[in-house]
Amino acid sequence: MTAPRLVCRGGNPAGPGVVPDFIMRKVYTSSFQKEGGAVCLAFAWGILKWTLGVLLLLILFSASHAWGKEAYLTDIVVTNTRDHLLLYFRVKECFTGDMKKAIDNGIDINFTFFVRLYEVKDLWPDQEICDLKVSHAIRYDSLKKVYTVRLSERNHKTVVVKDFEEAKRLMSEVAGFKVTALHNLHKGKRYRIHMMAELDKIRLPFYLHYVFFFLSLWDFETDWYTVDFRY
Repeated sequence: MTAPRLVCRGGNPAGPGVVPDFIMRKVYTSSFQKEGGAVCLAFAWGILKWTLGVLLLLILFSASHAWGKEAYLTDIVVTNTRDHLLLYFRVKECFTGDMKKAIDNGIDINFTFFVRLYEVKDLWPDQEICDLKVSHAIRYDSLKKVYTVRLSERNHKTVVVKDFEEAKRLMSEVAGFKVTALHNLHKGKRYRIHMMAELDKIRLPFYLHYVFFFLSLWDFETDWYTVDFRY
């Protein structure tokens, strides 16, 4: 009589103790994919860290190079005519060589000046009389080779000049700005006027992003300056 054979359905066709070839291929391929994926991920992460490090260094270097000095207000004068309270001041250290290049490449630069006037109260919060904003904008015409400066405090008057130094003076100077009519002030009262200036965020055309990339990250904002006076 022949001994009965044990048949295992779905068993190993290669025989007991032998690992089938298709299983070996599967294990090998899976292990290779995992190791290869880990290596690629580590390599990509290393490249990303290196790129971010270089970018940060370039930003810090460019910013410190461009704005080695902080912008500030100077030559502040508060005076009056028969009818109005007038304000004069200038911004220093507000232009860089790279800004000049950007302007000459057709990029508009805008300065905004903020002016606030209060009546000083001894036992109560100061009373606000006015909160004003002045804007100056510059544009270069490469065909005519002239600079056009628009001044909002002069009814948005535009001044056309050929000399960049003159254009810079117009951009950085607030002269004879009418803060308020004198009938809004009271004789013998104390007043406080605050002012500051800032460079509006520069928006670059797409085709100049790579040329003036760091310029889009630069800005300035002066401290608030205060002048007290009695009317």
